[in-house]
Amino acid sequence: MDPMQKMWLSMIALLIMGLSVVLVTFARSKTKGALRMGLSFVAFMMMLVGFIAGLASIT
Repeated sequence: MDPMQKMWLSMIALLIMGLSVVLVTFARSKTKGALRMGLSFVAFMMMLVGFIAGLASIT
């Protein structure tokens, strides 16, 4: 992977992690019940994907 691809991959990983933080903040402040749990789960999965993409950009 060339340096430009690594840069774009790391930027995408940061964007995904940032969106997951916004989603979990929204879920915890504005929703209740099963919707809250579902949105938090989706945010956790997004954070995991962002983490894996970030690791891929390092190697």
